[in-house]
Amino acid sequence: MEPITISTAADVQASAPTVHVSLSRVGVTNVEKVIRIGAPGAEQLYYAKLDCFVDLGPKQKGAHMSRFEEVINDVIGEVVLGESGFKAEQLAQHIAEQVRERQDALRAEVTIAARYPEHKPAPVSGIATQEIYTLYGSAVASESGTRRLVGVAAQGMTACPCAQGLVAGRSRERLVADGFTDDEIERIFEAVPVATHNQRGLGTLYIGCPETCDTEIEAAVLLDIVENSMSSEIYELMKRSDEGAVVEKAHRRPRFVEDCVREAIRGVIDKLGDLRDDAFVSARQENLETIHQHNVVAERFGLLGELRNELSSGEHLAHHTSMREWLDASAR
Repeated sequence: MEPITISTAADVQASAPTVHVSLSRVGVTNVEKVIRIGAPGAEQLYYAKLDCFVDLGPKQKGAHMSRFEEVINDVIGEVVLGESGFKAEQLAQHIAEQVRERQDALRAEVTIAARYPEHKPAPVSGIATQEIYTLYGSAVASESGTRRLVGVAAQGMTACPCAQGLVAGRSRERLVADGFTDDEIERIFEAVPVATHNQRGLGTLYIGCPETCDTEIEAAVLLDIVENSMSSEIYELMKRSDEGAVVEKAHRRPRFVEDCVREAIRGVIDKLGDLRDDAFVSARQENLETIHQHNVVAERFGLLGELRNELSSGEHLAHHTSMREWLDASAR
């Protein structure tokens, strides 16, 4: 009987491509996993989607796609089954560093989007309500180290200042015609919030830490900043007393979509003052209009130092560092 010869398949991915051009990102998207996030003893299991990429040199035909899944499975197994939980950005960092090593890449990038619950009481009744938020964690690993991003997305309510001004103006005219004095009208407006149209707001906030940054950023702090940037928080479950309180609070704090972004930036500077000037900040607000068919959007991104300088000087900066620029700077 002749011996059986086992041939080794050629590593096609490692062969030279027909066109010698490097690729900025090659990888996998929408990898669905259950992950564990949180401090030891307070971890929770979350449903998450992961995107994972590496750069690809001009002399390599393709990335080893199976290795992405292998690394993700290995790291998720450590986190889900291990003794200690990670934060989302730490998990992204762990995966990015191992992917970069196993793919022999100059750079690897991982993004995690996890849906998770927070329990909070309604504002008046105190009834327990579960709110669902999105937590983001991103990391870019390169020779110079790893840059991390942590972000949150939350919903809230905004009340339009412009329409409120219009309604207040017409109401004032009618009150004057009915014989009310200016002092009486002011007392009425102080006691009764003026009507306006509302929007459901979608706020997103990212904070980026450079390679040597060791500042711990809590998602709960970011959520507080985002929700407070809008006219009012919203709650999935409310009694009538809660509904009245939410509507009145929103109408006493009317805010444009632009106001929400600026309030979020101020919240970052006030509450995360220990962050260095080379930290990255991105705030975005989208309001779902009720009296129009379109939505409105505002955003601001840049280095924290850029924002601090602009606030102190009042000067408009011509260039705002984007998230892509900040992440890509890790490979320089």
